[in-house]
Amino acid sequence: MPGSITITEKVVAKLASHAVLDLPDAAAAAPRTLARSTPSASARVGGEVAVIDLEIAVRWPVSVPQVTAAVRRHVRERLASLTGLTIAEVRIVVTDLATQIPSSRVR
Repeated sequence: MPGSITITEKVVAKLASHAVLDLPDAAAAAPRTLARSTPSASARVGGEVAVIDLEIAVRWPVSVPQVTAAVRRHVRERLASLTGLTIAEVRIVVTDLATQIPSSRVR
């Protein structure tokens, strides 16, 4: 007998935040506290559709439009793969340009 799975918005946001870190030219914006090492993310889920909001940093001098397009595509594909949700929109605010992004990130 089939059941159902509910994935909370908090979990979807956390998955989106970690997906950003898969890309070498995107990272968390400059932390306001020492604890934040992943990009700020929020998610709204309605049924099987989600909308994601991200705040990221982009490596300087890489093209901001190219990085945000790559982030949008990757987050959409990764979340669909991990959750089965349709990602209707990934909205990105670039809040920082980073001259150094750690090459090996601890997850």
